[in-house]
Amino acid sequence: MADTDAPLIEHLIELRGRLLRALAGFFVVLLCLLPFAAKLYGWLAQPLTSLLPAGQSIIATNPAGAFFAPLKLAMFCALFISMPWLLYQTWAFVAPALYAREKRLALPLLASAVALFYAGCAFAFLLVLPAVFHFLTSFGADVIAVTPDAGAYLDFVLALFLAFGLSFELPVAMVILVLLGWVSPAQLKEARGYAVVGIFVIAAIVTPPDVISQLMLAIPMCLLYELGIHASRWLLPRPLARDAAG
Repeated sequence: MADTDAPLIEHLIELRGRLLRALAGFFVVLLCLLPFAAKLYGWLAQPLTSLLPAGQSIIATNPAGAFFAPLKLAMFCALFISMPWLLYQTWAFVAPALYAREKRLALPLLASAVALFYAGCAFAFLLVLPAVFHFLTSFGADVIAVTPDAGAYLDFVLALFLAFGLSFELPVAMVILVLLGWVSPAQLKEARGYAVVGIFVIAAIVTPPDVISQLMLAIPMCLLYELGIHASRWLLPRPLARDAAG
C-alpha cells in the first residue's frame, strides 16, 4: 500500500511546486505592472477617448471605480503577459506522461494556441475597437452626452478581447478534433457551408450589435477555418491523410 501511495504523493508534490512557481511568476509580473496601472488604463481607453467630444471623458459612477478598474486591468495584463510561463508549468507537469509523438504534436499546438490568442486580442484592439467606437459614437443622439463608466468600459473591452482571442483558436480546435479521430479533413471541407453560417451566427452573438464588428470577426474566422483544414491535413500521419483526402 505504501508503494502505491508513493507515486501519488510525488505527483502531488510536483503539482504543488508547479502551482507555486506559476503563481509566483504571475505575482511578479503583477507587482511590476501595478505602478503603471493608471497609464495602462489610459492606453486601453485611447480608442474611445480619441473619439469623444471635447470636454468629455470616461467617468467612474462608483466611488471605488477609479481605483478598481485600473487594478483589474493590471491583473488581466499580468495574466496575459505571464500566460506562456503558466502554460510552461502546465506543460512541464504533463509532459512526462506523454508519448514521444504526443509531445511532438502537443508543443506546436500549445505554442500556436498562445500565438493565436494574442493575435486575436491584438486584432480586437488595433482594428475592431476603433471601428466599433466610431460606429457607436457616430450614431448617438445629439442630446445624449457620451460619458462611459470606467468599469463598464473595461468589462466591455475585456469581453471583446476574450471573444476574439478564443475565436482565433478555431484552427487549433479543428486540428485537435482531427487528431482525436472525431472528424476528418474531408468532412471539415464538406461542412464548410454550414461552418460559415455558424461562424456568422457566433459573430452576431459575441460582438456588439453592429455589422462592422460582426464582419470583422466572421471574415477572419472563415479564413482561420480554411487554415484549420490545411493544418489538419498536414499534421495527420501520411497514410491517414491519404485516406482522409480520399
